[in-house]
Amino acid sequence: MAMELDVFVGNTTIMDEDVYLLWLDGYTVSDAVSMRMKSGILEQCGASQDVLESDTMDHYRTFQMTERLLHNPSKLVNQLLFQIPPHRQNMLIERYYAFDEAFVREVLGKKLSKGTKKDLDDVSAKTGITLKSCRRQFDNFKRVFKVVEEMKGPLVENIHQNFLLSDRLARDYAAIVFFANSRFETGKKKLQYLTFEDFAFCAEQLIQNWTLGAVDSMVEDMDVDLDKEFLQDLKDLKVLITDKDMMDQHKSLVCTALRGKLQVFSEMEGSFKNLSRGLVNIAGKLMNNKDVRDLFIDLVEKFIEPCKSDKWSLNDVRLFLTQHTNSVRALDAFKHQAVWERYMRVIQSCILKMYHD
Repeated sequence: MAMELDVFVGNTTIMDEDVYLLWLDGYTVSDAVSMRMKSGILEQCGASQDVLESDTMDHYRTFQMTERLLHNPSKLVNQLLFQIPPHRQNMLIERYYAFDEAFVREVLGKKLSKGTKKDLDDVSAKTGITLKSCRRQFDNFKRVFKVVEEMKGPLVENIHQNFLLSDRLARDYAAIVFFANSRFETGKKKLQYLTFEDFAFCAEQLIQNWTLGAVDSMVEDMDVDLDKEFLQDLKDLKVLITDKDMMDQHKSLVCTALRGKLQVFSEMEGSFKNLSRGLVNIAGKLMNNKDVRDLFIDLVEKFIEPCKSDKWSLNDVRLFLTQHTNSVRALDAFKHQAVWERYMRVIQSCILKMYHD
């Protein structure tokens, strides 16, 4: 008996994005099959459980074969073994290098070393993220760091060029690399309320204003090493709090400008000298590596917590920091205006980002 068959032959590699996410999340084939069944896929496709299991295994094998290419995304784009349309290539790369907020908060600022990797069991247990996924994310952070650490030029652009990530994800990786390089403390209890987005924003401010790359875009290696000469110059700001006449004049200028504008004017007037000392003393400590690492805890303890205890609104903080920075221009005896403004540009941006519940 004659039979008519419609046959379609193609060589495009089939990749189901939902199965890819299950693989990235570290689920076994059997776990992935169970989760796909719960989604109702058998009813939608009219397939048996055996077919679903076979399909899932085929996908997992394909993903495992492409993983080595994902370690160097330009190889994935230029290879001929897997026929993957460009939009699917972008999806594979972007998803592979994506990370969980809960995971990155646990490792942000830590050294990307074997010692940290050994602790991933604890991170997995704490966050509920599978160990396999934790290891993938950690290895991605380390891989990006290793590739870009000796490169000249802007960090974000180097990451984008070498790993073909979107601008947003490249910026996030730049923050991770920056924190790993400078080893900022992010894990203390007082900093737990801060999100990765808060830290990533602050990292961008620091990179753009306080690093060697902010001065020279073609320094010998990564543009995220802090500008030591600038950090040394910060000690000159001490005069703002050690010269009593200058401090009194500074307070008078700020209070005159803010009278009637702040909801917490009397609290600000009473705490002006303590807040001013806090901001200037943080600057003076940044010459030492240990104290650089404590930048965020210092901002919380010396400025954010006192303002929160006095019920300052975000707008009160913004008005105060703006006026506190700008009023220094009227101090004739103060000769370090450029250093002060370079310092406060970052401090103000970071405090305003960090000032929330």
